[in-house]
Amino acid sequence: MRGKNLPSKVVVILCIASFLAGSLFTNRANWNRTSSSESNGEHGSSHPIVTIDRLESKRISQTKTADCDHKSKLAEGDPGDVMGQVAKTHEAIQSLEKTMSGLEMELAVNRMYHTNDPSAHEASSGNHTLKKAFVVIGINTAFSSKRRRDSIRETWMPTGDKLKKLEKEKGIVIRFVIGHSSTPGGYLDRAIDAEEARYDDFLRLKHVEGYNELSAKTRTYFSTASSIWDADFYMKVDDDVHVNLGMLVTRLAKHRSKPRVYIGCMKSGPVLSQKGVKYHEPEFWKFGEEGNKYFRHATGQIYAISKDLAAYISINSPILHKFANEDVSLGSWLIGLEVNHVNDRSMCCGTPPECEWKSLAGNVCVASFDWSCSGICKSVDRMKDVHSACGEGDEAVWKVDDL
Repeated sequence: MRGKNLPSKVVVILCIASFLAGSLFTNRANWNRTSSSESNGEHGSSHPIVTIDRLESKRISQTKTADCDHKSKLAEGDPGDVMGQVAKTHEAIQSLEKTMSGLEMELAVNRMYHTNDPSAHEASSGNHTLKKAFVVIGINTAFSSKRRRDSIRETWMPTGDKLKKLEKEKGIVIRFVIGHSSTPGGYLDRAIDAEEARYDDFLRLKHVEGYNELSAKTRTYFSTASSIWDADFYMKVDDDVHVNLGMLVTRLAKHRSKPRVYIGCMKSGPVLSQKGVKYHEPEFWKFGEEGNKYFRHATGQIYAISKDLAAYISINSPILHKFANEDVSLGSWLIGLEVNHVNDRSMCCGTPPECEWKSLAGNVCVASFDWSCSGICKSVDRMKDVHSACGEGDEAVWKVDDL
């Protein structure tokens, strides 16, 4: 090749020929490989790597398509379905929270038994089992109130076998709540013994009766009731208030899944600093300047608390401060806690004609009384009239769904 240089035309022709030859060779090779692959595929002996790559590509494509379809369905789904799931989740969380709260309270109660009260420890370590109930209704009463008790037994409160049936089938426990006199075993106590022997509808407390001791009595009541019955709710009601049991348990059932519930007619009355007036508050200075009002709390004629709050009162009973008015005391015990305050105005209807109008309109009241008397004025004489005009009917409570 050391001769003379080739003409430029020859070089161009050689380049073109080389390009055409290369293209022809490449196409032939590709055609042979494709034909071989198709032929092998027909006879069931394909190349594994090529087949796997194709299947994987197909799978990825299908996955992406399905994922897009799923996201599209979520975006275009019925908002009602989403809200329904949210509501169910919320209910489950509330139920779990109430269960956890109850377990914490039970643990604290057991700890108290083991450390503070030997007699309670003996009871808890034996065969003592709490009685299951939906609600325990404690009717606050006094030694001098036998006629009031009789007026209730003759109207909204069942007696005898019906009372036991109500407790067994509906989980509704009703008891008149009373302590003992300053001279235990005296005439007053013997009178209650005789009445209890006849009706078997008392809850006797280790408490000395007295008007100025109502806060202590309330505290003892919740502690005692929660040590006997494992109930969802514990209620206190005065013995001059009319109650419709069917409506009561229906209203309570709506709050059954909520933790730490405090139900009643919430109010915020004035703190009375003047001595000699009814509801005088000796510790008025703790509530700020003169003329201030109390914190929001349920009126004392009727209110209910859930199991965990009753356990809280029982556990902390020795250090819960007692104010002059028992409804203020209860409110003070709960005001600093994470508590659901439920303001249920059906628990404080007036006597006829108010509760009668509401009953005729289909809005049956839970409880009726006169604000001017902090109960039904002359309740012994008027309880039957109130029951006749505003009562839900004696069979209403038996028609309530299982609790």
